[in-house]
Amino acid sequence: MYGILIPNGGGDNIPLMKKDLLIGRRESCDIVLRFPNVSAHHCKFSVVDGYWFVQDLNSRNGVKVNGEKVDVGERRIDPGDQVAIAKHKFKLDYSPLKLGAVGPPPSSFGAGIFDKPLLERAGLQTGQERKKLEKDDEDLKRRVEAAAALDKNHIKDPNRVV
Repeated sequence: MYGILIPNGGGDNIPLMKKDLLIGRRESCDIVLRFPNVSAHHCKFSVVDGYWFVQDLNSRNGVKVNGEKVDVGERRIDPGDQVAIAKHKFKLDYSPLKLGAVGPPPSSFGAGIFDKPLLERAGLQTGQERKKLEKDDEDLKRRVEAAAALDKNHIKDPNRVV
C-alpha cells in the first residue's frame, strides 16, 4: 500500500494500492467516486520520486490541493495535505521515505507542463494534427532551400511563374 485517502467528515478510508491511479465516476477507474459532480475520468494520482502528485483530467468541477485549484500540469500532494475532488475532500496520508524519496521534494507546480505544446494542452490541437503540421513545415523548408540553391547558381526554376 502506497498511502491512504481519508475522507473529511467520515466514511471509509481509501487505500492507494498502485503508484498510478485513475480517479472518477466510471467503473473502469482505479478509485470510483459515485457522485454526480465527479467526472467520468476526473483526475490522476501518481507517485514521482516518493511523492504523490495529482493531475486534473479536464474535469468539470476541478481538483484542489489545500484549497488551491490544480490548473495545468501536476501538483504535488505532501503528507497530510487536503485534496478536494469536486466538492469531496480527503486528507492524503503517506510516507515519502517509504515510497523512495531522497533529497528535497520535486517541484510542486507544473510538473510536466512543457511535455506537450501549448495548443495541445489547451485542447485546440491533437498530436496527429501537430505531426502533420511539422511534416508540412519540413517539406516547405526543403523547397525554400532548393529554391535558394537554384537562385545561388543563377538557375531558373522551370516550375516558377514569373
